[in-house]
Amino acid sequence: MLALDLFVNGLIIGLYYALMAVGLTMIFGILKVVNFAHGEFYMIGAYTYTLVSLALGVPPWLALPVAAAAGALLGWATERWLMRPLYAGYGSWGLMKDEYAVVVTFGLSLLLINLVDKVVGPYPMRGPALSDVTRMAVGPFMMSGQKLITAGLSIVLLVALALFIKRSLWGRQVQAVAQNRLGASIAGIDTARASSIIFMASGVLAALAGALLAPVINPAPDVGAFPAIKSYVIVVIGGMGSIPGSIVAALALGVLESFGAVYLSYDYRDTFGLALLILILLFRPKGLFGERAREV
Repeated sequence: MLALDLFVNGLIIGLYYALMAVGLTMIFGILKVVNFAHGEFYMIGAYTYTLVSLALGVPPWLALPVAAAAGALLGWATERWLMRPLYAGYGSWGLMKDEYAVVVTFGLSLLLINLVDKVVGPYPMRGPALSDVTRMAVGPFMMSGQKLITAGLSIVLLVALALFIKRSLWGRQVQAVAQNRLGASIAGIDTARASSIIFMASGVLAALAGALLAPVINPAPDVGAFPAIKSYVIVVIGGMGSIPGSIVAALALGVLESFGAVYLSYDYRDTFGLALLILILLFRPKGLFGERAREV
């Protein structure tokens, strides 16, 4: 029974990781660059949810869409004002494409951390829970209402994203841009809009991940740093640019950490992902899904 409980708990943790990692994977799939400010999308979502609920007295369930809107706005602004030079045919300060992306997104990360530190303050604050139920029975398992709700919402968001990409017109345009940006542009697809959609979707997922975990993580200006590192690890393990790979890697990492914390050492729980990354790179350098055609 303990092993089954650890497995289910690990899957729930993995769903949180998946929300972060999938957004990072989509950005890489479109622009082939890594967004070093992705952790700050998470942080903005956590702060928005907490401040809207506590300072304005908005019910937590209504604060969630506000956090999602904040993530979407931040993603749109990042793409529109900072990322568009990457595919508009020019770079800033004479930098190459990869260098430009590193400098700009890393600078944005530092800006957002220090801006929140000065405006809101450096002290952590606890977000309100979506459910007051501390323990409830779900079949043979016991879990909190908050954990059950966040796991359910995470699944809904990931399924909705998959349906959007596979079935919608905009989703098919995004896939075309991911495969061949120039070819998609020649075919009449608005590639800038497709990139904007991906950044907004990435911002929504990361912001909602921060909002859903706000009652647990106690948002602080640098709260997004460690989730971002885990997202990078998951993206590499799953295969750069592969959304299914990122989801599988996130779930696997959650289960690994759950079992490792009990059977090995809780103190080293956060190192298990790095150990798994090393093993994957040794035996499968392209990642779990790296050899497949990338789909965004």
